[in-house]
Amino acid sequence: MLPLDLARLSREGSLRVQGEIPADAPLWEGTGIRLHGPLRVDLKASESGSGEVVVRGMVDGLLDHKCRRCLDPVVVPLREEVTFVFAPQDLLGDDVDGEIRVLPAQDPDVDLAEPIREEVVLVAPSYILCEPDCRGLCPQCGTDLNETTCECAVEDSDPRWDALRALKNE
Repeated sequence: MLPLDLARLSREGSLRVQGEIPADAPLWEGTGIRLHGPLRVDLKASESGSGEVVVRGMVDGLLDHKCRRCLDPVVVPLREEVTFVFAPQDLLGDDVDGEIRVLPAQDPDVDLAEPIREEVVLVAPSYILCEPDCRGLCPQCGTDLNETTCECAVEDSDPRWDALRALKNE
């Protein structure tokens, strides 16, 4: 949990929220995100004149991935600027979209971990290569082609195109 104390924010006008979200936090379960160490969070929360709470700052950490071609482990840096806007339900009415989050009516704190999780899931890269020229694995025998070669015959053509190729050659 990464709490934002709304009462203190109201008294002081702005607050700095710093902390870490552990890599093994239940928050990451089911997201496909694997952190290589904790996710560091440095945010500044402030109240706007209209009753909204605006939270801006940076999340910073390392992601554990596997290369999409050779399946070797890869550690990828993640550094992302984030902005969250919270507003009371009565200010929003029924017009709630994904951009503005609802402030809890009776809760003195807002947990910032969930919006951070959502942001990390959205910005985490999905196609990672260990190297731009990674040759991957042999589709027949599974040999890592970055380390060695194999004797498998690589068929360059898809047999479904043979009929079209025959027409072209006539």
